[in-house]
Amino acid sequence: MGAPLNIYAGPKALRQIQQHGFKAQLFHHFLGASGGPKWFVLAGLDRVIFPELFLKSAHRVNVIGSSAGAFRAACFVQKDPYAAINRLAECYSTTVYSEKPTSWEITDKARELIHYVMGKQGIIEVMTNRYHKLQIITARCHGLMQHYNKPSQMVGLGISAAANLVNRRLLQKLYTRSVFTAPNSKFEIIDPYNLRTEYIDLSFSNVKDALLASGSIPLVLNGVQEVTEAPEGVYRDGGIIDYHFDLQFGPTSGLVLYPHFYPKAIPGWFDKALKHRIPHKASFDNVVMLVPSEEFVASLPYGKIPDRKDFETLDAKTRIKYWQQVLSESDRLGEFLMQTISRGEILRYTKSIPFACKPAKSATPA
Repeated sequence: MGAPLNIYAGPKALRQIQQHGFKAQLFHHFLGASGGPKWFVLAGLDRVIFPELFLKSAHRVNVIGSSAGAFRAACFVQKDPYAAINRLAECYSTTVYSEKPTSWEITDKARELIHYVMGKQGIIEVMTNRYHKLQIITARCHGLMQHYNKPSQMVGLGISAAANLVNRRLLQKLYTRSVFTAPNSKFEIIDPYNLRTEYIDLSFSNVKDALLASGSIPLVLNGVQEVTEAPEGVYRDGGIIDYHFDLQFGPTSGLVLYPHFYPKAIPGWFDKALKHRIPHKASFDNVVMLVPSEEFVASLPYGKIPDRKDFETLDAKTRIKYWQQVLSESDRLGEFLMQTISRGEILRYTKSIPFACKPAKSATPA
């Protein structure tokens, strides 16, 4: 079998690695995308990046996530990221619902998961971590997407999809990107579409609500209201606006480390069916992506990575066995990454970003 992990780098990132090697100090931002249980294939990377690669780094890293990526990010900023990511993997992979779960049941299960993952000290560790700064991306809703009933949400999603088809910028009439940011972060988003963005301070009383909001998939979970120290409104899944991201981050211009389950990046949730909606070149200029190889994915049970459809197509026992096998197999990715770095062979396996991007254009901080 060939290498289980593909390493892709934008032009600026590649130059930095050629000059300095693959060192933790180069990375000022870490990115975790939406995708539900797809992240299980990345668990092996998650078990080494913060627990080992970033262990002794004494510089600031913005740990950015939306939806499942936010859950992972909340693990990485804890004092023992290895234990935290394993708690997330254990609890998420063994979650079982009733035969026809309501949004209330799924929301309650999500709250239980967050409570378990954060443990007794997790919130304190989020708020006091000196170097690793949690950034949780959510979407504050306007119009019909503020409602709890499914018919209103379905109409709201239809309007959102139609607006996005015409122009992605129209999404800001329906949503505000709401970023819950850790204390003393000095974090900013640079968006080529200049979508409306607000920054909200994380506090001891809103960390769990912000995490729940970031993973609150429309029609599946309830939106989150009355978030402490945040503007009034209903907060939902951050992936609505930022699914796989088309953003730059600042104010520091260090590299972005982005473990991702696919060798592509879909900007927003409503762009999944829009082949013409591709990210901007500037958004991936300084990004290093770590992606499971096609050969590795083909070797997994069912020849694919997990997804939310597994809840519907597999019985609980079969699904849990499959997901936990993927979690175990994913360790090969982490082992390969660390061995490649230690041997000084990272450039041997590094390739250019594998998907088309729009030409560079200027953008201003959101």
